[in-house]
Amino acid sequence: MWTTLYIFLLFRCFSSESALRSGSCQLQGRFKLEGMYQDGDFILGGLFHVHFFTVFPELSFQTEPEPPYCEKFNIEIFQQAQTMAFAVDEINRNPNLLPNITLGYHLYDNCVRLGIAFRAAISLASGTEESFSNLNCTGPPPVIGIVGDPSSTPSIAISNILGLFRVPIVSHYATCSCLSDRKKYPSFFRTIPSDAFQVRAMIQILRYFGWTWVGLIYSDDDYGIYAAQSFQQEMLLFGYCVAFSAILPHDNNHRDIQRITAIIQASTARVVVVFSTSSFLIPLMEEVVVQNMTGRQWIASEAWTTSPVYHTPRFLPILGGTLGIAIRRGEIEGLHDFLLRLIPSNDKKNSIIRIFWENIFGCSFEKWGTETFGEQVKNICTGQEDLSTTDTPYTDVSGLRAAYNVYKAVYALAHGLHDLMQCEEGRGPFNGNSCAETTNLKPWQLVHYLQNVNFTTGFGDQVSFDKNGDALPIYDVLNWHPSTDGSIKLHTVGLVNKGAAMEMVLTLDDDAIYWNFETRKPPQSVCSESCPPGTRQARRKGLPVCCFDCLPCGEGEISNATGAIECTVCPDEFWSNPEKDQCVPKEVEFLSYEDPLGISLTTASLLGTCFCALVMIIFALHRNTPIVRANNSELSFLLLLSLKMCFLCVLLFIGRPQLWTCQLRHAVFGISFVLCISSILVKTMVVIAVFKASRPEGKGAMKWFGATQQRCTVLVLTALQVVICVVWLLTASPTPHKNNQYIRSKIVYECAIGSVAGFSLLLGYIGLLAAISFLLAFLARNLPDNFNEAKFITFSMLIFCAVWIAFVPAYVSSPGKYAVAVEIFAILASSFGLLVAIFAPKCYIILLHPERNTRNAIMGREMQNK
Repeated sequence: MWTTLYIFLLFRCFSSESALRSGSCQLQGRFKLEGMYQDGDFILGGLFHVHFFTVFPELSFQTEPEPPYCEKFNIEIFQQAQTMAFAVDEINRNPNLLPNITLGYHLYDNCVRLGIAFRAAISLASGTEESFSNLNCTGPPPVIGIVGDPSSTPSIAISNILGLFRVPIVSHYATCSCLSDRKKYPSFFRTIPSDAFQVRAMIQILRYFGWTWVGLIYSDDDYGIYAAQSFQQEMLLFGYCVAFSAILPHDNNHRDIQRITAIIQASTARVVVVFSTSSFLIPLMEEVVVQNMTGRQWIASEAWTTSPVYHTPRFLPILGGTLGIAIRRGEIEGLHDFLLRLIPSNDKKNSIIRIFWENIFGCSFEKWGTETFGEQVKNICTGQEDLSTTDTPYTDVSGLRAAYNVYKAVYALAHGLHDLMQCEEGRGPFNGNSCAETTNLKPWQLVHYLQNVNFTTGFGDQVSFDKNGDALPIYDVLNWHPSTDGSIKLHTVGLVNKGAAMEMVLTLDDDAIYWNFETRKPPQSVCSESCPPGTRQARRKGLPVCCFDCLPCGEGEISNATGAIECTVCPDEFWSNPEKDQCVPKEVEFLSYEDPLGISLTTASLLGTCFCALVMIIFALHRNTPIVRANNSELSFLLLLSLKMCFLCVLLFIGRPQLWTCQLRHAVFGISFVLCISSILVKTMVVIAVFKASRPEGKGAMKWFGATQQRCTVLVLTALQVVICVVWLLTASPTPHKNNQYIRSKIVYECAIGSVAGFSLLLGYIGLLAAISFLLAFLARNLPDNFNEAKFITFSMLIFCAVWIAFVPAYVSSPGKYAVAVEIFAILASSFGLLVAIFAPKCYIILLHPERNTRNAIMGREMQNK
């Protein structure tokens, strides 16, 4: 609203009545603007910030205020304005581009101020004539297009107004990503990439050097604010952090500047990214120099990377080694000679040239001669001074960047106008296939052709615009090197261009980079050092994600990369190594013959077998003696054989489980023990039968329980266990199994029993026989001494039952191979218990007291009792 009112007040015409009387409109006022002008058939407008600062007069509100004036001439920007003039001159001399048409230009200085830039744009759009009598509005507009503004904020404001009339604006330096919005800015184009691409390019540099903890400083304008927002969003996407952010003040307030330097000094971030124009940044850098704030790596945006203001020796200790994003450098043939041919004139429309001349030669065009300013004395400018004798950024064409963008912007407008002129009636792009009328050209018609321009410069660069009016993104990476005279010199050390899927691709020459540190190496700028392999990041509470502690991975987890956020769980058959940086195959655990425990149990098994064999030999050698023949020697030998099998079946439990060993171990164990317990049960029954047969009322007892019946009993009882084993093996056979549940770090290779019911039935049957044997032997324990084998059987069965009752909880609570060891121990303990309790007394008599191994000795006590 205020803008519209402002335009209305400044550019109103006379009332309609007076307009009809006079037949013309009169310009009510004129802004005092410094500029350059050249007439032509079509005029191109231009906006450049040739001065750094604007000084506004004090307002008394009593008289009309004096217009603002600009200070501190920017020679580099004046070169850009002259580049536009050169491009127009070159186009006019080109017979193949816009033949028979002469381009002109009208350039203004905006003094880096929105108000002045806006005044300049309105002046370009309204024209320079004092009066306007063509009320039918025929003929070309005052300007067919504008090159500029170089800053984002003025570009936004100007595009908001002139965009309503579709006046084409081609900026050479406005990079705000917001200007890519085609709905808001339908006629805005630019020959410099958007900040969206610049931010991505900077992120690539940070990623390349591993700088995850950086400071951010930006100017308080649309360029700085939008770039900072985009930068912070991109940092979050990559998990990087902004240690601090500070806004450069508009008014160069010294207290604000000192506050920012204090923030930089206090921060642990060694890298500082700055999005700002030179004019905003100068006060801060001056204060940084005063405080001698070294030890920082500065990252410069394209707006100040190439600014010669900072290339003086006083900035070298602070800004030496700065890395910056710069727009693509180009070469313009003939520009240097054109710049040297510049001659000042008295035309007020070319006032910038006179100001430039006074600044570069230190003279004045004032007629009254010399003028004293303090100790400085200015001579009169003649206009004949030789520019070739000067050494300033004006004549330096070795690093044309912004000027090259100006050159491309002028040519883009020229090519658009050329394509418009080449339109054939009836084949045009507008309504009814019509073409634009050159005598009544509308700005929006040129916008259509400008959108589709595609040409190649003399330097070989392609120029075209995407659907948003943006140029192709490509940047040089510059490094600030010290030169021989102590100043700063720019070196190109890399390139960033657009790759696949909008990703920016960085190419750097590490050896060409100058680092302004004692180590001459890139600094470390991280809140926390990257976690080594084997650890993971644990974010510190209340701090950004870049600040974390390193915690070791848990058991069975690894991280094999630096800076891992989470640890990875190893697959089922793998486990983490001690360093927790790789998964290794789990140790396969089973009771092996090489294991000390396995060796001990094997030794015990073989020892028990040998003892059984030894007893069998002793009994065989003394088979005719009374103590061997007593109570059926055949059952004694069968019992020894079954005990031998019990000892040997232990070997099936040791070693790597295989299908056949898993199937046989429990079957052999079950059958051997049933055979053993059956033999003991029958021996107990024989003892009872013999005792009864010795009494008058039981003389026929042994007739029904002779040797044949004893064998059949053992056979039948053992056959039942064989049937149980066969059914178990056929229905749910035990198989080798890799168990990960007992010990997570190991694979316990064991035999899965297959059927719990089958295994329980096998053990239950053994337990039943053992319980019956123990009960019968216990009842027969008080028989006369000559039948005292029942006492030894009772003791042996007591040991057997105690061992297997203790086995159950021990087996359940033992992990891995120790469960197998417990089962083996139970087998060996019960077998040794039976062997020792039953056969040790007999061997004692046979070997040590043979005099007692006689029928009379065995029956002696009975005779005494009689």
